[in-house]
Amino acid sequence: MSGREAGRGPAETSTVADPDMLEVVPGAVRGRKLEGWIPELATPGEVREALEEAFDYRGDVLLTRKDGTTVEGYVFDRRSATTLEESLVRVLPKDSTPRVSIRYSEIAALAFTGRDMAAGKSWEAWLAHYWKKKAAGERDISLQPEKLE
Repeated sequence: MSGREAGRGPAETSTVADPDMLEVVPGAVRGRKLEGWIPELATPGEVREALEEAFDYRGDVLLTRKDGTTVEGYVFDRRSATTLEESLVRVLPKDSTPRVSIRYSEIAALAFTGRDMAAGKSWEAWLAHYWKKKAAGERDISLQPEKLE
């Protein structure tokens, strides 16, 4: 396959998309620092919104159930249904116990306790770092992963 069949047709003239808008996940609040945030969970809408933010967050959260028990860990899945009783969030606990499923209706409080591992790791931040090294005369500049804590 070649040409148009492979998606390599002539360049279409269109307006260039705003790169800042391309990185926004629907429903996420751009630029909000979530680390340390303790959202209000007074209404079902606030519970849903906070748990969506927790799902998009790349750090640990602390979930407090209405019975007083807590689970701290990484939210890796959520299943939103019509009611809070049917909706649930799935967590990988920090203490390495098996995965936990918690109904939205059981959650009394939520706190963003862990460091967002991707904060400040945008493409723009990497480019700024790259050009700084390039201006200093460095060669063979590459992306290196940050050491885990």
